[in-house]
Amino acid sequence: MKKTYASQARAGLDVRLPPLETFPNQYRGYEIKIEMPEYTSVCPKTGLPDFGTLTLHYLPDRLCVELKSLKHYILGYRDLGIFYENAVNRVLDDVARAVRPVWAVVTGTFNTRGGMHSTVIARYPRQKRARP
Repeated sequence: MKKTYASQARAGLDVRLPPLETFPNQYRGYEIKIEMPEYTSVCPKTGLPDFGTLTLHYLPDRLCVELKSLKHYILGYRDLGIFYENAVNRVLDDVARAVRPVWAVVTGTFNTRGGMHSTVIARYPRQKRARP
């Protein structure tokens, strides 16, 4: 049975990934920027691998994300069928839920595929949608 595009678009959003661990922040007013140049996942439509760099940039409040757990979390995407637009937004949601930062930005810069190069940026706190 062929999957519908709508079901493919939601692929990977509810999959359980390794937990993000945290530790207490000791200071205030500084930013953390973490670059993850070996991000990989699988396109749910084509089954082909996606490669890119994810960057997490945030202002911590009471908690910071522990790097080893972040690495294992990101490795959880390796065989996961998920569009990279969803992956960037899911990473943002999961990090925001774990550390409750003052603000956070996740940027995904993905390798060229089909002659196109994509960058996806997601921000926390999320802006409310304007109603038409």
